[in-house]
Formats: sequence, C-alpha cells, structure tokens
Amino acid sequence: MSGLGKQAKTLNKAQIEMISTYLRSKRNGLRNQTIFLLSVRAGLRAKEIAGLTWEMVLTPSGEISECIHLTNSASKGKSGGRIIPMHNAIRSNLEALIDQLAPEGAVIKSERSNSVAPQMIVNLFRGWYSALGLAGCSSHSGRRTFLTMAAQKISLVGGSLRDVQSLAGHKSLQTTERYIEKNTSAQEAVIKVL
Repeated sequence: MSGLGKQAKTLNKAQIEMISTYLRSKRNGLRNQTIFLLSVRAGLRAKEIAGLTWEMVLTPSGEISECIHLTNSASKGKSGGRIIPMHNAIRSNLEALIDQLAPEGAVIKSERSNSVAPQMIVNLFRGWYSALGLAGCSSHSGRRTFLTMAAQKISLVGGSLRDVQSLAGHKSLQTTERYIEKNTSAQEAVIKVL
C-alpha cells in the first residue's frame, strides 16, 4: 500500500458484524471468520495471517495466550514482529479451531494444505467483499479499521498514538497516521470541549 495511493476503505461496526455473521454461515465458516477477525480485531496483514502459527497464540501449556506473539518471520521482517493483546472474539474462535484441528503448524490451513499463501488470504477478502457489495474494500480494510478504531479509543485507556504504532508494527508514526481515517465530527466535538 502506498501512502499516496488509494487506500482500502474502513469498515463500520454494522459492516463488521454483517461480514462476521456472513462468513460464519458459509463453508469453512470458522476458519474464514477467524481470518477476518485477525484482520479487524488484531490488525494483521494478509502475510501475517497466512504466517501465523499455533506457537504464536498458545502458552507453553497449550492454552490460548493472552497475546498474539507475532514473529518477524511471519511479518514484514526485521522489526515487523510484535505482541498484540488477544481480542476475546479471536480467542473464542481459536478455542473452537483447536477442537477441530491439531494445534500445530499454521493456524490457517486450506482443505488441501497445512498452510495458505498470503495471496490466498488477499483473494478470500476480495471475494467476500465483492459478494457483500463492499466496493473499495480489500484485505487491508480490516487492518485500517483496526488502527483507526484503536487510534480513536487509545486515549480513553491512557495510551497514545505511539501505542497504536506499536500495535501496527510500524517503524514510523507517520506510516501509522496514514492508516487512520480522519473523523470530521470528532474534530468538531474536540474543539467544543477545549
């Protein structure tokens, strides 16, 4: 994604719920809903979703961890690895996936393989958004939505944009800022309370 190029659209709460419900009702629903949640509730890129292993989401005793421990190998390289607190919806899906599969290797598997390619994840998102008539959405929409929502809420819990930057795995705050959707009504509201 280029900072100057056209950005993927963000999703609102109703769209997130609609997509999640739609995915769960279809073939491979649990896996597909998990892919979507990893994007919109953890901000993972397609490459990171494809590269996520059970070792990154389980404790040494085999229980779902409190955090996703994303390694550099699953991310963009040298400093792309990061620790992301586990959202309850992701935890719930991972627990259900453990009941269906042996928790080893990749979390996301295809019917024919024990792993998936990042391009498969990109193609899945494209197909889902197309089927639901969500023009302008791509595999990056969940990530942009996650970072925008985190930026809007982070000050409520005593954090700052630096915390959002850390969740994103960006070296530069400027890169994180390009992901965040502006909100004109929030700008007007903040001026009124200054």
